[in-house]
Amino acid sequence: MGRYVLRRLLQLIPVFFGTTLLIYALVWAVPGDPFAGKCGDRACPDSYVQFMTEKYHLDDPWPLQYVFYMGHLLTGDFGQTFGGRDISEIIAQAYPNTLKLALVGLIIEAIIGLTAGVLTGLRRNGFLDNLVLVSTLFLLAIPTFVSGFLLQFILGVQFKIIDPTVSSEARFSELIVPGFVLASVSMAYVARLTRTSIAENSRSDYVRTAVAKGLPQRRVVGVHLLRNSLIPVVTFLGTDLGSLMGGAIVTEGIFSINGIGREVFRAITTKESATVVGIVVVLVMVYLLMNLLVDLLYAALDPRIRYE
Repeated sequence: MGRYVLRRLLQLIPVFFGTTLLIYALVWAVPGDPFAGKCGDRACPDSYVQFMTEKYHLDDPWPLQYVFYMGHLLTGDFGQTFGGRDISEIIAQAYPNTLKLALVGLIIEAIIGLTAGVLTGLRRNGFLDNLVLVSTLFLLAIPTFVSGFLLQFILGVQFKIIDPTVSSEARFSELIVPGFVLASVSMAYVARLTRTSIAENSRSDYVRTAVAKGLPQRRVVGVHLLRNSLIPVVTFLGTDLGSLMGGAIVTEGIFSINGIGREVFRAITTKESATVVGIVVVLVMVYLLMNLLVDLLYAALDPRIRYE
């Protein structure tokens, strides 16, 4: 196991550099003047433009800019914005809110999606099965910004059950509805994926053998059927944490959550490439670590899987 983890960690290095290089190239390709609007309605003084150009190597080709940036990043320096604010400070303020929102969404999609998938997988073609299939199709068809605005208006404005916007503290109790909105599409996928996996594995030989041995249904389902059926679901849930964090920009905008989605959007519009890359770097690390964790969980779910 130790050798496998070490090998996987070494494999993450080229993925990390390749991803950050791609993001840096895409951000650099965004057209526009990086100094537009930095000095109000007037054009920035030539001395300021010259100083900032030399400081951030803006006259150099973007591959060389990337080398300078990664050199600072590997020492823990995420750099500064053109306004002089540390990017690490932006990340420290925005990331906790987005992480809490993503965790709430992940918990909601896991509880509701797994429960619905298991129940419908065990009782196919019934009323509950048809209800879940129609409901998940409904969730998949509705864009996130539509469901977000509807829930915000109905629960927040009409019935005043929740606050229409989230406070700056972003308490977990305030993030339940935004988390549901964020995870609604993924929740539908989890329910359908679990249902399909349960239905396929319920016809497997090891399940029929367990039933023939007279084992209680709870043990057959909980120990034999569910553990093997969860492997594709765990894969989806593990990688979905990074997807929820990266895709939270719409939900954060609807409920006025000060998270990384809003910071990325602001950085792209102002051509703050260092800010965008700095935030995406942390997202990439979350993706890579969650993929490694999912691989390690396979051995716990399926005893036949062993890493050497």
